[in-house]
Amino acid sequence: MFRIEERDIRFNLFDYLDLDSLLKLPAFADLDRDTIEILLSNAFKVAKEVIAPLNQPGDKEGCKIDKNGNVTVPEGYKQAYESYGADGWISISSPVEFGGTGAPSLVGIASGEASASASTAFTMYPGLTRGAASLIIDEGSEEQKQMFVEKMLNGTWGGTMCLTEAGAGSAVGDSRAMATKIREGWYKIKGQKIFISSGDHNMTENNIHLVLARTPNAPVGIKGLSIFIVPKYRVNEDGSLGKFNDVVCANVEHKMGIKGSATCTLEFGDNDDCEGWLIGNEGDGIQIMFHMMNEARLGVGLQGLAVAAAAYNEALDYARERIQGVDMRNFKDPNAPRVAIIEHPDVRRMLLTQRAYVHGCRALIYKVASYIDYSTHAEGEVKEKAKDMLDLLTPIAKAYVTDQGLEVTRLAMQTFGGYGYISEYPVEQYMRDCRILSIYEGTNGIQSMDLVGRKLGSKGGMVFMSFLAELQAYLAKAKENEVTKDYVGEFEQSITDIQTLAMTFMEKNMKGDVLYVLQYSAPFLRFMGNMIMSWLLGEQAMVAAKRLKALYAEKGAKTGEEKAALLKENEEAAFLDAKLTTSRFFTVNLLPENRSLTQSMVSNDTSVLDIVF
Repeated sequence: MFRIEERDIRFNLFDYLDLDSLLKLPAFADLDRDTIEILLSNAFKVAKEVIAPLNQPGDKEGCKIDKNGNVTVPEGYKQAYESYGADGWISISSPVEFGGTGAPSLVGIASGEASASASTAFTMYPGLTRGAASLIIDEGSEEQKQMFVEKMLNGTWGGTMCLTEAGAGSAVGDSRAMATKIREGWYKIKGQKIFISSGDHNMTENNIHLVLARTPNAPVGIKGLSIFIVPKYRVNEDGSLGKFNDVVCANVEHKMGIKGSATCTLEFGDNDDCEGWLIGNEGDGIQIMFHMMNEARLGVGLQGLAVAAAAYNEALDYARERIQGVDMRNFKDPNAPRVAIIEHPDVRRMLLTQRAYVHGCRALIYKVASYIDYSTHAEGEVKEKAKDMLDLLTPIAKAYVTDQGLEVTRLAMQTFGGYGYISEYPVEQYMRDCRILSIYEGTNGIQSMDLVGRKLGSKGGMVFMSFLAELQAYLAKAKENEVTKDYVGEFEQSITDIQTLAMTFMEKNMKGDVLYVLQYSAPFLRFMGNMIMSWLLGEQAMVAAKRLKALYAEKGAKTGEEKAALLKENEEAAFLDAKLTTSRFFTVNLLPENRSLTQSMVSNDTSVLDIVF
């Protein structure tokens, strides 16, 4: 049965990231803890009661296209989308002036996790719409904002991001779609875009496409791209719908997963009657689009977390209920009572691995969301540091979390055994839905190249040094803390190793050996992700230990036996104690992978570059 880890979400928001302090910023003056709690409770209710029931039926039904290019989504999607938009869930973190709630991005992420966990395919529609509307808010003219944003955020209109072409996937600069000026600000758009999520559907009366295209005589590569608002139906000055804008869906892809999401091939201007409205200036397209792409990358990381959390909770519930075998200490006794598989050590190992990745990745995604809030609404040094950390961690939040999300779904399926492989249970769908996440919005390989090629050297390396300083500050605290001091040595080894790796990469770059660095960019991103998991889980363990100590005192549990009894009967005590165990497990059992990663990255081995395929 679908459920949400509500306690851990609240732990991240209030206990770990101190949302109450964030709410003291002037931008959130109209919000308080009680309001946020109401929003969260309602978000969880919508996810469980409205969205989750769509997930498996939507996967089976998929999207359909008729001979005229009209796309129909699975049954129930349209009604759910209309209520989702009307009730303000698309716009929960959007500005009040455009009909939004104005809540912190951190709260929007929590709401988004619940929805995406309930059905990743469904929540792609509002997610892309919100991203497109946010780009128009930040980069569009006042007239463009007034014409499009509010109707997108309330669910009346949808939104998309149109980058990919058949000959220009990850190499966006090779795009060939053309934009020819017809009057000031307006251009004729002609070309094809593929793999466009939410490209066409029957849930909204209009779909607002943000399209990258090249103007005549524009320079080659990404510098020649501009970005345009291209609605499916033109919009009259009074906001009413005008004529069809010559945007046709030519195909809906048949996919491995996220089948309820309409992935479309769109033809713009086949009849030479497609008009687009320029955002910004000619040639600014890629810089403007990166605004939406960065938001989308965090959103994809959130999807990885959400699917992993759903899969883990299904596996945990199944392991508690599935009776099979005996306690292995009694395996010679044929009359020994049968036990739930959660009693078997290897199943427990798989479950704790899933838990560690889910809770660590949630901490990372939520922490990055808090950096969005502080980089947007704080001032001075706090604002600048948050912006730097946001830039550095975004590729890791996208790539590492989606990679580990897939690993969690694999372990969840393994926990189910043969039942995990059949569609009677949902984990096989979770694995299929999760597989795309490491591919779209910039493959994880591209994220790793962005990390080592751009982010490590940002501001002359000072951003990376500031990040290391934060890790070292945690290390100092962890060495003194009763909870972490016995196992933090493994984390200290990773700090030593990451400095060695940084020096190795810098020396290779200075010698012009950039290919050596790039062949190890993905392992390096994984190394950093492992470090971040250990860091954040360790910080959470410290917070949890303090809360647990206070709870023991409140309940009068002083002896070891009294504390053990409380852990069995008190859910809060068990939750907090599990935070301590999860941190120790990750650092002792999973972080040592960094040692082997380091050994390969400093080996000077160039097999990847030498082999002839």
